[in-house]
Amino acid sequence: MLGLIGKKVGMTQVFDQFGELMPVTVIEVEPNLVVDHRTVEKNGYSAVVLGSGDVKASRVTKPRLGQFAKNKLDPKRYLVEMRDFDKECAVGDEMGVDLFANAAFVDVVGISKGKGYQGVMKRHNFHGGRATHGSKFHRANGSTGQAAWPSRGLKGTRMPGRMGAERTTVQNLRLVGIDNDKSVLLVGGSVPGSRGSYIVVQTARKKG
Repeated sequence: MLGLIGKKVGMTQVFDQFGELMPVTVIEVEPNLVVDHRTVEKNGYSAVVLGSGDVKASRVTKPRLGQFAKNKLDPKRYLVEMRDFDKECAVGDEMGVDLFANAAFVDVVGISKGKGYQGVMKRHNFHGGRATHGSKFHRANGSTGQAAWPSRGLKGTRMPGRMGAERTTVQNLRLVGIDNDKSVLLVGGSVPGSRGSYIVVQTARKKG
């Protein structure tokens, strides 16, 4: 497993090798700093802690600042643990987009856009009732429980509520291109999050 912290710049479109126009997401990857290591002996698992994004020390909490101070590193805004990292690295090393030079597909993890309070048709893709005059059942969710038993709504019943703003993973996206000069990845399709949000790009778990 290899991975980096990146920032979603936005979407554009490029031509593939067959001359077909395809949508891609532009992900900017600032140099990722190796902040620390997690070991099986001490932590029970193997991982590399990566940091990205410059931030003033006054804006960082003391517990987090201590992770940087013990290794005499400048603080970073975002910290991510990458388990079972396949590349040998030492604390203080920096990594960029060239880490994905041999990757064909990636998984992208991010926080999806918040949609606020939504009904069942948008939130759960319900069909809805007839739109004809007099039906009195258009966008409602219908029956949510029984009167005699269990006399309550069951847990997990799909209802209106807050939608989005959740950790989301999109798997098996094609890595269309890498621009080493601009530290940019071009990933086929869309990824979670709004423009400017930070995301995690990893080599695909289910594809080589």
